[in-house]
Parts: sequence; structure tokens; C-alpha cells
Amino acid sequence: MNTRPNPKHPSPHGWLILDKPRGLGSTQAVGAVKRNLREGGYAKTKVGHGGTLDPLAEGVLPIALGEATKLAGRMLDASKIYDFTILFGAETDTLDTEGDVIERSDVMPSPEQIAAVLLQFTGPIEQVPPAYSALKVDGKRAYDLARAGETVELKARAVTIHSLTITGAHSEGEITLTAHVSKGTYIRSLARDIARALGTVGHVTCLRRTKAGPFTENQSISLDKLNEIGSGAPLKDLLLPLEAGLDDIPALILDQTSAQAVRQGRVLSELPQTDGLYCAMLDNVPVALVELIGGTTKIVRGFNLPDVAE
Repeated sequence: MNTRPNPKHPSPHGWLILDKPRGLGSTQAVGAVKRNLREGGYAKTKVGHGGTLDPLAEGVLPIALGEATKLAGRMLDASKIYDFTILFGAETDTLDTEGDVIERSDVMPSPEQIAAVLLQFTGPIEQVPPAYSALKVDGKRAYDLARAGETVELKARAVTIHSLTITGAHSEGEITLTAHVSKGTYIRSLARDIARALGTVGHVTCLRRTKAGPFTENQSISLDKLNEIGSGAPLKDLLLPLEAGLDDIPALILDQTSAQAVRQGRVLSELPQTDGLYCAMLDNVPVALVELIGGTTKIVRGFNLPDVAE
């Protein structure tokens, strides 16, 4: 018997910010959310994540539910902050602890020497992604080709390192850095290149994302907390509203007539606000993400949310 009882709760809309543990893939995390919603009696809900986090990495993984999935693409474009530890003296083929050592060095840079090279890696830089990455080469994932023993050559790409600071020195040959980076930045490549600039080699032993777009680790929940939803704990205590993913965007307050027009795809004109992106709101309910150009609205993403919160 696989008949499912009628759901007790409607489909939710908003964000769960998971503190993803090491060893769990982003797709597995989405699966865990779906399972807990199902077991907690929620109606079938669309679920997606806002930016892949390697199984070896931990930390902030925004997971979008319902209408918030329309904003998941914006999360992919957002900047991120990572804490990461480099162990000098050995480079692995994966640039982390999973791989085999392919090069060794006895050169152990001091914190002062490391600090001196960080300026080279701040601002717009070019980096070659790791061979063990999800990028596609001739239609195949780079990591699949690398695991099959093929030589993977990826092109350098332009990224931006907004800031890069030393946040902790451990034993000799190990250092922890914090990096605020643009989309598309590979921390493992950054660690490799820093080590090489210091005349040595290195790899990442610990990687934690502390911020993704507007979401920070103090908003995140543990896997244990997520699992409580499946056991009947109220979701509302953990769910952030859809507009939390737009906290850098000003609100455009609409009346009932204007909101109805936007929902029907009609433009609003002669608005006094300056050009730019806005979250159009009716009372406390997001109606659409709109772009204002010369006082006229253009709908970027419409949201299908009830006027009155459940």
C-alpha cells in the first residue's frame, strides 16, 4: 500500500537555510527537505537549492520552497563568503583531502609571507577551475573525466575576490583564510594558486560557507532541526519568507488595483521611483520582482502567493 493520506498542510513558500554537514551533497540536502515535508504532512512542494556546495564542504545552503524557487537563480549569481584552511606541503589531484598527493614541497611559508601575497589574489583575477569540478567538457562532467583517468584541461575564468584575510594560524604549514568571492569562484583553486605563489604547494583541508547572498550562518538550521519537521515540528518556526531572498532590493508598495494589474502581466507607468529592481508588495505579500525603467514596470518574476498568509 502506497496510498498517501491527504496533506494536513498547504505547500509552503520561502527559504530553509540549511547548515549542510560535511559528506552530504546539495542534491541529497534537497531530497532530505522533500522527505521531511512529505513526512510532516505538507502538500507536494517544489524544492531547489541556491548554489551547490561540495559534499566535502559545509555551511550555508539556501533551500528554496514553492514560489521561492523562482529566485534560486539569483542565489547562484550572488557573492559568497567562505572560511577555508590550507595545508602546505602537499597538493592533491582534487585539491582537497579526498584526492591522492601528486606533488610535495618542504617549503613552509610564514603567516607574514602569506599575508604579503594575498593582495595578488584580491580584486578581479583569473583562475583555472579544479579538474575535479562539475563543469562540463564536451558534454561530460569534468570530475567524471578526471576519475576515469583522462587529462582535463579547463580554461581560466575571470572571477572577483572582494576580500581575502587571514583569520587563523594553526601549526606550522597550516593557515585559515576568509574569502568574500563572486559567483563562479573555486576556493580549492584559490588555495592551490596561493600556495604556488608562495613557492610551495597546498590543498584545502576544511571549507565552510558562512554566507550565500543575503543568508548567513546564524539563520541556518542543522540537519537534526530539519528532521524535526518530519516528526511534526512546525515549519513556520524555521521558514524564512520568500522576500528574505530579496533583502537587498527595495519594496514597491502596491494597492489592490495595481497588484491585480501586475498579476495579469500589465505594466504600471508614471511611477516616481528611480530605475532599478523592486519587490512589488501588496500588504506583506510579494506580488512580483519588477524592474522599473523610466517610471514603467517590467515584470522579472511573478509570484503566485495567496493574499492572506496561511
